[in-house]
Amino acid sequence: MARHERRHAFPPPRGLGKDTRPLCPWPAWPVGLGLESVRNQVAAARETVLLFPWIMGKPGVVTAMDMLVPRVKMFAKACERWKGAPAPGKGGSAVDDERPYWNMEVEPKLNSPEMREIQLAKLKAFLRRLYERAPFYRRKFDQWGVAPDKIASLEDFAKAVPLFDKEGLRAMVLEYGGDILAVLDQIMPVRVDDLNIMATTTGTTGVPTPYPMTWHDMVEVWGEAMVRGMWRAGVRSHDRILFCFALSMVIAGIPTMMGCHRLGAMAIPVGAEAGTDRILLMQTLFRGTVYSGTPSLAEYLIEKCREQGRDPKDLGLRILTCGGEPGAGIPEVRRRLEEAYGARLFDAGAGFGFSCDHPEYQGMHWTADDLALYELVDPETKESVPLEDGAEGEAIFTAMEGEGMAWLRTSLGDIHQVFTSPCPCGKTGFRYKVVGRTDDMLKVKGVIVYPAVVEGVVSSFVPRVTGEFRIVLTEKPPRVVPPLKVKIERGEDYPAEKLPELEREMQAAFHIKAKFTPEIIWAEPGELERSTYKGQVFEKLYEQQ
Repeated sequence: MARHERRHAFPPPRGLGKDTRPLCPWPAWPVGLGLESVRNQVAAARETVLLFPWIMGKPGVVTAMDMLVPRVKMFAKACERWKGAPAPGKGGSAVDDERPYWNMEVEPKLNSPEMREIQLAKLKAFLRRLYERAPFYRRKFDQWGVAPDKIASLEDFAKAVPLFDKEGLRAMVLEYGGDILAVLDQIMPVRVDDLNIMATTTGTTGVPTPYPMTWHDMVEVWGEAMVRGMWRAGVRSHDRILFCFALSMVIAGIPTMMGCHRLGAMAIPVGAEAGTDRILLMQTLFRGTVYSGTPSLAEYLIEKCREQGRDPKDLGLRILTCGGEPGAGIPEVRRRLEEAYGARLFDAGAGFGFSCDHPEYQGMHWTADDLALYELVDPETKESVPLEDGAEGEAIFTAMEGEGMAWLRTSLGDIHQVFTSPCPCGKTGFRYKVVGRTDDMLKVKGVIVYPAVVEGVVSSFVPRVTGEFRIVLTEKPPRVVPPLKVKIERGEDYPAEKLPELEREMQAAFHIKAKFTPEIIWAEPGELERSTYKGQVFEKLYEQQ
């Protein structure tokens, strides 16, 4: 197989050549359509050819039939691979809707000895692809003495292959004179020209990290993992998903929305950029049943609803799927959101994870053992940490099915705590909770402090406070000269004269729960800026000096 040969499950009609002209404009390949829907499109294409017989045999003209027929065959083969799962789209029966997992062939095997054998075979195949097609990794494998076929275990792999983090990527970008596309061409087993979509991180701590994706990545890897989680949360083909993650570049936006098409649910792509008024308008018009966005935006929408004299429960949302920041895993925030909307809240992200429907938060189930290898390492020494119940470390991923998303022992900067004991919900997959991010970590008198810990304490005092806060930094982190300053909004109905009493109570709570005592700076209700994009937790005064 040639290095850059593509193997998409649902390739779009591109690469037709300069002299070929499609008969009519072609939308993105409908990866979420069921087989019957594709057959209907073929029938429509056939009618088009009958209506315009003059195009048949004309040189340089590609008919709709030319493009559809081979794709129908490929789609049928993909449907066969799903076995027990119904074809994507609106065709699932009532019995299908009640099955516990989206992928009944794979998900029952998660975190099992059989799955480890599957992982090793997929890992070796992935390493071979990198060696044969990614020039950077061919050089590195030779330098490290790594022979893909000689990797005998997952433990061997962890010992033989060093980590590749954002710092390594930035160093390569500098080496190539800032040409990030040239860097990607070196580290992917496909060419840049073979990519179908480019996404990035939010870039809140610097230059955004790219997420290059082929259709295979978006549908069979990222989309498959997202749909598995959505299914466990109870999302079905009859639902309407109000997509409120930013649609501009971030992976939680367009790639997630397109990947979820195979579930068959209707997408309402309003996006965080639209602002709260338009989000509420679109929800009023199209009555979404599922919210997909950050927890901070979900909280902001509660405020906006009440300003308009509306009850958030009247929006009609039954499921909230939140990610991109801490919040959905914090008990006080979960309670506040679920009570306000009258909906169930599910946490997602920081990898291929989704929380379950157990009444008490159990962390996020890792649903993608067959798609990506998960590891923990010590954040400082980078030595492997065994995946045992309660283990904590920096999460490391290897995307064994990736093409553009060719992660090899890659860190996304998150600190996880792992739970391998069976979950009370009865579903498969080990669980993890996000402790914090390596680039958000603060050190106060030797105590490690993450924003999520601060949010947990602040949220426990709502409604005496609004829940909005900022960690005020006068020096570049991670070291903080004590006391750590935290700016907190008082509650709208809480009298200013009682703030000294509340301050003492909150400082005591911080001391018990977070092991430090902050200096509290009070702000008026609504003083701290709200964001529809991603919640802000730091006020960096040192950047203004």
